[in-house]
Amino acid sequence: MVNELAAAAMLHLLGGLVLATLVHQDASLRGHHRPLALAGGTLVLGVVGAVGYYATRERIGDLPDDVTHVRAPLGVRARDLFKGVLLIVGAFLCATAIVGLGANALVAAGVVDRGTLEFRVIASVLQFVGFGVGVGGYLAITRDWDLLQLRVPTLRTVGLIALGVVALVLAQLAIARLLTVLGISVAQNQVVVTGQQDPRYFLYMIPVAILLVGPFEELVFRGGVQGILRRTWGPGVAIVVASVLFGLVHWIALTGAGGSRVPYVTVAATLGLVLGYLYERSRNLVVPAVVHGLYNTVLFGAQYLSATGMG
Repeated sequence: MVNELAAAAMLHLLGGLVLATLVHQDASLRGHHRPLALAGGTLVLGVVGAVGYYATRERIGDLPDDVTHVRAPLGVRARDLFKGVLLIVGAFLCATAIVGLGANALVAAGVVDRGTLEFRVIASVLQFVGFGVGVGGYLAITRDWDLLQLRVPTLRTVGLIALGVVALVLAQLAIARLLTVLGISVAQNQVVVTGQQDPRYFLYMIPVAILLVGPFEELVFRGGVQGILRRTWGPGVAIVVASVLFGLVHWIALTGAGGSRVPYVTVAATLGLVLGYLYERSRNLVVPAVVHGLYNTVLFGAQYLSATGMG
């Protein structure tokens, strides 16, 4: 056991040194004024992550087994994959219909004017309400209410939420820095573009993120898609597939050339892996929903400070 642990630790360290060397070389070639600091930061981040893992690996362990998971035939697994994709499509169709009908009704009633900041906020609210309606309709038709894994958070789940938010923010910072060093252009989300035009939008989106974005997106992707796939594909595959689909759906919300959208989608899918893992660890949708909402809150707060010149 000790020898296996030492070998794994050496491999982690070797991988970190290789990555740090590549970052240093790339930064030097691009004329960065502090290539050694970037390389050192990359190595330190990797070492801290590895030490944290090995210090807690006995308590973390493997993902919990799913008693409902069986080695299903390929056709059954394909059916569940189709159901997961269908759930996403249905949620987006409901969102589109509710945004169209609701926003037009409010404009016709003189409650809000089209093209204003308030209109965009209301459209965002209606969109995520539509996600909830779509999933609710799916559950009502299939009577698959077991997908709703909701419980009151315990002290352990509160700790998972705190760790999840920190992990997502650190991962976002590390990936953003790496993409900058590599000179990779990344598309922008339409929410960010709107907020840069009027920073008040970021403040409006903070409660929307906590109350709607986090809960309903997690309801679709973790509770719905991941929950469906877990039964016949197992938890590991369910996390990966749900995260890939989570990343892909962000494509339509981006501005920029197709090549610049790929890195954004990849980053979103990577962050989805963290949310999916948290869900499997807790089997409580409250955990990824709160983590997702708070993570978006941090991003919106940082964008607001940047747009107003305060940060």
